[in-house]
Amino acid sequence: MNRTDRLHAVSEELRRAGRRGRTAQRLAEWLEVSPRTIKRDVAALQQAGVPIWASAGPGGGYVLDGAASLPPVNLTPSQAIAVAVALAGAPDAPFAVDARAALEKILDTLGPGARADAERLGARVWVRRPEHQRPPAAAAVEEAVLRRRVLAIRYRSGSGEVTRRRVEPVFLARPGAHWLLAAWCRERQAPRWFRWDRIEAADLTTEAAPDHDPAVFGTPPEDARTVR
Repeated sequence: MNRTDRLHAVSEELRRAGRRGRTAQRLAEWLEVSPRTIKRDVAALQQAGVPIWASAGPGGGYVLDGAASLPPVNLTPSQAIAVAVALAGAPDAPFAVDARAALEKILDTLGPGARADAERLGARVWVRRPEHQRPPAAAAVEEAVLRRRVLAIRYRSGSGEVTRRRVEPVFLARPGAHWLLAAWCRERQAPRWFRWDRIEAADLTTEAAPDHDPAVFGTPPEDARTVR
């Protein structure tokens, strides 16, 4: 999630919280960043004129003035639950944090009656928690793909060997049971596939990643398609 999207997510979460507000720690855990980052984000929103106030006390946090309004969006309860089901079944998918923020935004646009219908419908749909959970380096990998930046990673192979590499991300794919990062490996000077749950650490660099033809990574399965 880039900074612009995160600022929007923070303001929308505070809108949902109402007078209860949210602490920096809770916002940080939700968006997978540090409390210090949240405090900087809130300061930026305040400077931009967003009416956010700090509440005092042991349970104090940030509160958004109730005068802030939401844009109109028309969605049905079943459409909202369809999104919730898709997200619940794929917590390890790329951009899952952004997806959770999008779902909350969708629910916020429903009227009281429609939201109650959505909640009743949601109670009738059960989803087993998937085996694979979101990997710790996911946020940096997502940002590298989004911003087309070179990524410095620590990677553990299937045999347990740990290597450090600089890679040029090209795309994310799930041709089988696991999500993979297709990237040009500078150490090997060749295209490589990295299971993103084996990327133990990742640091986003400021260097732009060059373009690479996706065809160098092989032919996709016949039933594969982009999410566009």
